[in-house]
Parts: sequence; C-alpha cells; structure tokens
Amino acid sequence: MSKYDDPSCAYCPTTIRACKDGDEDVRGPGWCPAKVDPEGLEIGEGKVQDGYALEVLRAAGQVESEGYCKWTRIEEICAFAKKMNYTKLGIATCIGFLDQANSLGQIFESHGFEVASACCKNGSIPKEETGLKDEEKIRPGQFEASCNPITQAEVLNRAGCEFNVVLALCVGHDSLFYKHSEALVTTLVTKDRVLAHNPASALFMADSPYFNKLWGPERPEKPKKKPAVSQKK
Repeated sequence: MSKYDDPSCAYCPTTIRACKDGDEDVRGPGWCPAKVDPEGLEIGEGKVQDGYALEVLRAAGQVESEGYCKWTRIEEICAFAKKMNYTKLGIATCIGFLDQANSLGQIFESHGFEVASACCKNGSIPKEETGLKDEEKIRPGQFEASCNPITQAEVLNRAGCEFNVVLALCVGHDSLFYKHSEALVTTLVTKDRVLAHNPASALFMADSPYFNKLWGPERPEKPKKKPAVSQKK
C-alpha cells in the first residue's frame, strides 16, 4: 500500500488547507485525514465532547485569542492555568536547567500558584542498568546516571500537581514523562543543545546548505509535493 494512503497533513498545499474553513471532506487532498480515515475523525470528534476536553479547548482558545502575538509562552501558561482553576503546577526539569526552573517556579508563585518541581536525575540508575554499553556513554569509563522521567512523573503525581510543565527534557525521556504524568502536560523548552534550544530554526533553514546534515540519503533534489490519491472506498 502506498504511504500516501496515510493521513499526511504535512504535505497539504498552501492553496488548500481546507480544514481551517471546515470543508476538508470536500476540498481536502487525497491524503487528507477526512479522506483516508473519516472514522478516525469521527472517533476523535466524539471524544472531544467529554466535558473536561471541552473545558481545556475553551480555555486554550481564550488564551490564544487574548494573548495572540502579545504574550510569551510563560504568560500563556499562567493564563491557561488560571482559566482552568488550577492551583498547583509542576515543573519537570532537566538538571542542566535547574537555574531556569528556579526562575520559572518563582514566576509561577508570583502569580499565586503552588509549585512542585522534579529534576530528571531523581531516582536515576546507572546507565549500564538500562543495557547501555560503557563505550556508548558520553564519557566512557566514568559513572553516568540515566535520567528517570517515570520517577519525575510519579513525584509530581504524588505532589498533587494539576498541570505539569516540561523544561528541556531529552528526546525519549520527555516521551516517558508525558506517558506517566497523570496531569495534563505542556512544554516550555524543548532541548536542542546545538541550536540553543530552538529546534524550529532547523526547519526554517532546512533548505540552507548549513543544514545539509539534516537530510538522509534519499533527499530529493528539490522537496516534492505529494501527488493526490483517490479517496478510499
């Protein structure tokens, strides 16, 4: 089966993007979710009717409208948490961002929130216990502690946090934290040591020669647009 039979919003031409106008089932390209998986959309739309989900969407929409191009991400987090009537926020931070977590915690407290925070090395284990070989460590021959995002999540769960904020957790570690957090999670900082924690810059400059290393061996000479495919029966 062609991979173009999968939902592929990333390849929607700028001239279409029909979902923002509510008529994707008519104007959407062949790989639009409305065409290749209408059942999935129906299931998702049904889940949105859950009261809590609607409350979150409403608060998020209000924050988007009120702070559009005016508020920083931190301001948006505070506004959203207040609209949701959250009183206790959690910070799941990389140990390398503890100074920034300190500032963030004080900012949250200045807005009247209680704050709990958990560093990635809490409950850490030697990397060898994860199956990593010594030569696969950053500094072979030395002790290195593996982060434990599951412990981070459990600590913040037990602290009664209602909304958790991720601060620069590593790829994969953040994924486990999202999976095990009982509260909703948002991300303030996404770790990218090479790009000063601004990974989006690589996307904006993906066609620049400076970022040739991003591309795999099958890079097209010029990025291609997906061809349209027929709607599944």
